[in-house]
Amino acid sequence: MNAAGVVTVERLIAARPETVFSFFTDRDKWLSWMGKDGEFSFQPGGAYRTTVRAEDVVEGRFIEVDPPKRLVFTWGWAEDGMPLPPGSTTVEITLEPVAEGTRLRLVHRGLPSPEACAAHEEGWAHYMDRLATVASGGDPGPDPWM
Repeated sequence: MNAAGVVTVERLIAARPETVFSFFTDRDKWLSWMGKDGEFSFQPGGAYRTTVRAEDVVEGRFIEVDPPKRLVFTWGWAEDGMPLPPGSTTVEITLEPVAEGTRLRLVHRGLPSPEACAAHEEGWAHYMDRLATVASGGDPGPDPWM
């Protein structure tokens, strides 16, 4: 059960943490599993903006970039009227080496409602599945949400 306003998604990925981490700090690799037409500055304080679903644009800033263990960034939707303005929530990714590869844990904090939690849990589960496939050498195929 998730705490109020928090979504947690975990995946076991058949790749080393260094490999998995690279999919969070390289534009082309990031766009291989989530989004299109992104602009990213992968450093603390650096901004990003990418189209995630159809025409939905997300933007935020990187807070912490600690390869190959941890990445923290803010998250929100650029469109007017969306319940999460840019930078209003925080996503923390931790990568732990395990015998099978990497245990990835994503924690998204600051979501304003149970509906926002449900939508983001579904979204992160979708994208973590795609990341697990591509980071372990597979092809996730075209994103059906695009």
